[in-house]
Amino acid sequence: MPFPDRSALLGWAGEDDQKQRWAHWIGGLIETLASARRASLADHVAQTLDITERLAAGSRSDDPAELWDKEAGRVARTMLDDLQGEAEHGGEMSAGEFRDLFTSFLNGGDVRETTESHPGVMIWGTLEARVQGVDLVILGGLQDGTWPQTISPDPWMNRAMRKQAGLLLPERQIGLSAHDFQMAFGTREVILTRALRDDESETVPSRWINRLTNLMSGMSDAGRAALDGMRGRGKVWLDRVQDLETPEREVPSAIRPAPMPPVEHRPNRLSFTQVGRLVRDPYAIYAQKILHLSPIDALHKRPDAPLRGTILHEIFERFVSDRTQNEPRDAARERLLSIARDVLENGLPWPAARILWLAKIARNADWFLDGEAERQAQATDILTELRGEASFFDPPFTLHGRADRMDVRADGRVALFDYKTGQIPTKDQQRAYDKQLLLEALVLKVGGFDKLGRADTAEVAYIGLGSTPKVSSVEVEPGLLLDVEKEFEALIQSFRQPSRGYVSRRVMFSAGDGTGDFDHLARYGEWDHAEDPTPEPVGDHDG
Repeated sequence: MPFPDRSALLGWAGEDDQKQRWAHWIGGLIETLASARRASLADHVAQTLDITERLAAGSRSDDPAELWDKEAGRVARTMLDDLQGEAEHGGEMSAGEFRDLFTSFLNGGDVRETTESHPGVMIWGTLEARVQGVDLVILGGLQDGTWPQTISPDPWMNRAMRKQAGLLLPERQIGLSAHDFQMAFGTREVILTRALRDDESETVPSRWINRLTNLMSGMSDAGRAALDGMRGRGKVWLDRVQDLETPEREVPSAIRPAPMPPVEHRPNRLSFTQVGRLVRDPYAIYAQKILHLSPIDALHKRPDAPLRGTILHEIFERFVSDRTQNEPRDAARERLLSIARDVLENGLPWPAARILWLAKIARNADWFLDGEAERQAQATDILTELRGEASFFDPPFTLHGRADRMDVRADGRVALFDYKTGQIPTKDQQRAYDKQLLLEALVLKVGGFDKLGRADTAEVAYIGLGSTPKVSSVEVEPGLLLDVEKEFEALIQSFRQPSRGYVSRRVMFSAGDGTGDFDHLARYGEWDHAEDPTPEPVGDHDG
């Protein structure tokens, strides 16, 4: 998936000559990139230049076109020629080491696109500005840390040692910056500017700005008047910027939505997990089941939490399904890790993620096997990935889904388990909100799982396989499923009332609990959880 090869691309191209030519071209480049190995710096640089020029040329030419023609290309080519000239002394390195060196090396270059600026505006460094004259100078970045720059500490020598060795002191750079400021400040017309904030916090004015304002405000009435005049002239420009940034009209913030579609368009069928979503985030069910919307897959797939959950489910399902009686502990552990390696190799095309995920499974393997020995000792049969479905109430509402694991015990009762890679619900959360397993038990009670018929449930439990493995179990006492059915009916019947809206993020686990697939449609962020929802009737949906 993220690593196509030439044969896969040629298979996609079929008999189309143009596609075949393109597939041969890009496939060759991919094969070159895939053959990463330890090599000399000279070889790495030569290969990088070759691949870059072949990419720039395209599939129909050997000419890299304008790759090196413009200013950025000329600077890059000059730097690469310098690197090639010294590469023979660089020794051998891996592809990752070369990437870091190459990136750091190129980041040291500067490209000044003077031809793209306004003909009456020139952007200079301090040295250029010192030796050239203009009518108006704008001194930007006048905050400490930028002008003057923060001095980098010497990791090898302190100030006294540098002085004894006859080396220049770090403060000399501040003196040169002060000289640059003085020279630029002495031109005919000057605008002094600074940023009030950077990416992290408020900035501190440059020490020269502070000294200038302190001197002028304290020297005399004439000095204070001159300082006020400077600020007044600057305020003209600040006011103009403020006018430009002021919107022509105010756009009101969105209200917390709670759409109320016609009852006949509301769903009469949900899965076990969707019921939990209906409790916590009804708006997501509205978008998915009534508007029939679904999120678009990411352009670049990543080894994210849903994929990890899918893979771990497959690993443990295969491990349980292939179990043998009286299997030695060491053999069970090796079989688990062997299955994990096989599933990860076939289902996870990111080498680094495979290594990390396998390491996490190995770290939790002994804990899992300890609990698994106890679970299997209580079970006479273990069923996995079992589908079930049942209808309740009047008019009927269908509850359906797939149970990860059902252990049949000697007394005929069943234990329901679900594997979780993230945070698992506590007992109280299972009873109040996250009732997936209890709803599976409800369907089992009425015979919704064909292979089991009607059966009682002994317990439901989440097996947490995250960084801190643990089990969250709830014993299914007499009357518990009756309460679950009553609460489930009350929930469904409430959403069959025309006045009940599908509120966005109704009772999330926490205010910062993730970002749902449909939060952007609800314009979450313009309102918060303290705001009351605003029910709003919506029109018919043709689906």
